[in-house]
Parts: sequence; C-alpha cells; structure tokens
Amino acid sequence: MTDSVAIVLVSGGLDSMISAALAREAGHRLFALSFDYNQRHQVELAAARRIAATLGAERHVVMPMDLRAFGGSALTADIDVPKDGVGDDIPVTYVPARNTIFLSLALGWAEASGARDIYIGVNALDYSGYPDCRPEFIEGFERLAELATKAGVEGEPFHIRAPLQHMTKADIVREGTRLGLDMGLSWSCYDPAPGGVHCGLCDSCRLRSKGFEEAGIADPTKYATRA
Repeated sequence: MTDSVAIVLVSGGLDSMISAALAREAGHRLFALSFDYNQRHQVELAAARRIAATLGAERHVVMPMDLRAFGGSALTADIDVPKDGVGDDIPVTYVPARNTIFLSLALGWAEASGARDIYIGVNALDYSGYPDCRPEFIEGFERLAELATKAGVEGEPFHIRAPLQHMTKADIVREGTRLGLDMGLSWSCYDPAPGGVHCGLCDSCRLRSKGFEEAGIADPTKYATRA
C-alpha cells in the first residue's frame, strides 16, 4: 500500500471508473484528469465529475481543448456514429492520437505534482480496435515518458498503469461489482439519445451491454434501443 498520488484519467466511462477505483484500492491518493475536447458526447463529463467525487479524488481537473479544430472522427466532426455493430477495422469513432494527447498532459501534471503513477482504463480485448489501446502503445509511451522528462532522465521513471488491459468487458463489470461501485454513474454512449439515455446501438453501448450480459450482472444503463 502507498499514500502516493496517482494521476487517473477519468473520461466518465465504465473502464476509466474501474481503473481509477483500482488506483484507490492500491492506496493512491487520486488526482483526476478529464478532457473537454468538444466531443459529441459531452454528457460524459458530468459522469466524470460524479465518478471523481464518488472516488474521493483530491483534485479534479477538466482540461479544455477543441479537437473539433482537427476533426477526423465521428466524435469530433459532422460524421455519423456507426450503429451497425462492432467491426474488424479501426472505426470512424477513433479520435486521432487521442490517448497520446491525453497521456502527454497527464504526464505533465504527474511531473509537476510529484506523481509517478498514471492510470488509464484502456482495454485490448473487448474494445473497438483503437490502436492507442494496445499494450505496445502503453509500453511505448512509458518509455517516451522516461526520455522526455526531467524526472525520467534523473532516474525517477513514470509508470503507465493499465490495469484493465487484458480483461474482457465481462471481467471489467465483475471487477466493478467486486469494488462495490455504482456502475450506473458511468457513461459510455458515443451518440446520446433524446432524454439523456444511451443509444444502445453504437460500438460503446454494444460493448457495455455485452459486458453486463456475459458477467450475469444486472445492467443499470438505460438504452433507447437494445441491439
């Protein structure tokens, strides 16, 4: 156990919630970092605030940036969010270099605050095929952090913690239950339906629903449509 600070990336989604809770379970004090990047699903930021408060984060920074200035994704441009199921190709909901951008800012805060652990809820099993969710990316960024920072050069390396990396969505749901979390506080949908409910058909909704179903745990999520 430790009482050190960890920077926890909290998007508002289920995976980031479980990842941050695991950081807390490991004994870390939590500094939560979220991003208002002008994403289509702004409602996830309200979920991020709920999660940070529930987990007792000492600080919660919501960093503003406008990735719509770049576009290139259904989450940051006027491109329809696919609703026909999870495919084998990298989907149009991939935001160019998003996790690289987010981890870079988390690294800056970690070095400034003296934290050496950064938690991110990426997953490489039941996911949408994003390249910046793979173990190779996490390992590569950890190496970059060592090379790019004063702390790293002086022998105080950073650890990029991805505790959900090799879990299925069902495993993640079971872990949330074990941790005693109210998973209904989280938000996954990329294209919210009227009334503030999950659409039920985007990749993220499908993966979330599948996780609860396969775990045999009641899904607290309200969906406009069930796939």
